Amino acid sequence: MSTGDRIGLPLSLDYPPMEAKLVDALPEGPQWQYEPKWDGFRCLAFRDDDAVALRSKAGQPLERYFPEIVEAMRALPVARCVLDGELVIPEGETISFDELLMRIHPAASRVQKLAREHPALYIVFDLLVDAQGRSLVAEPLRKRREALERFARRAFTNARAFRLSPVTHARADVDAWFAALGGGIDGAIAKRVDLPYQSGERTGMQKYKRMRTADCVVGGFRYGAKTSVVGSLLLGLYDERGTLDHVGFTSNIPREDRDALTRTLEKLVGGPGSTGRAPGGPSRWSTERSGEWQPLRPKLVVEVRYDHFSGGRFRHGTSFLRWRPDKAPRQCTFEQIGQAGGPSLALLGSEL
Repeated sequence: MSTGDRIGLPLSLDYPPMEAKLVDALPEGPQWQYEPKWDGFRCLAFRDDDAVALRSKAGQPLERYFPEIVEAMRALPVARCVLDGELVIPEGETISFDELLMRIHPAASRVQKLAREHPALYIVFDLLVDAQGRSLVAEPLRKRREALERFARRAFTNARAFRLSPVTHARADVDAWFAALGGGIDGAIAKRVDLPYQSGERTGMQKYKRMRTADCVVGGFRYGAKTSVVGSLLLGLYDERGTLDHVGFTSNIPREDRDALTRTLEKLVGGPGSTGRAPGGPSRWSTERSGEWQPLRPKLVVEVRYDHFSGGRFRHGTSFLRWRPDKAPRQCTFEQIGQAGGPSLALLGSEL
């Protein structure tokens, strides 16, 4: 019998979590509470006696990738509950998304080894089913948070794998988080305290991501799918030794500029592209013509906007902002990224 067959809770395993609307500025007012935006995997955790299930935001099972969290759920001094939170992996006093990605591995032995060496943490920010098996999703967030804090005092005291996510009702506190932690905090979440749980909706929660900019060398490009014009620019930054490392890409180039830009780029083909870490092979949208990426002489500089930088690269695709003909390529160094950030896990108020 599968885990899902054995769970008899008021919420099904495919219950969609509430989602957030991305905004350019956080809302203000007494109807809002604020939380840190944690850099991990969203997860609903179900417990019904010895049956435990972990579900991603997309409804995919996560138990095999986080066996230590499954065991920690079973060890809680409650028989039933459904929690909403974020799976993260601490690295010192910060969070490592790269370590988190390594968990999604097909080999169970590899996952078990990583779980022992770098155990995950489950940061909880909502209680959907309480210890008595009662659904709380119809209650406003204000009451759910009160119930969660009571639950945490009982259940998390001796459970090192669990932490209660902090909240504040003061917008100034969020600014203080940003000032103290710098790049160590990804952003903030605002939630309506007067609304019930908005399953599958974006009406009661907003997220603000801290966006930053960087000037990068265009070290190469790839053609777009089934076209003879540029699809994306490959970005590079110089390290302290003068080596140009590939750090990511940008692809939102204005359509009306692509023909002329392609001609400009093709005249620069033949340079080293990256003299250090190089891009990988063709992506899923590469054409036969593009094959490998096209290396360029380091002549062009572009300013891009990004939300997160870790492991020596931009986490996601960046947004093209403008060309920087006034900037020398050698000025595009890792120093401008400001990778240093404060200890984000200090917000949890508990020693790890």
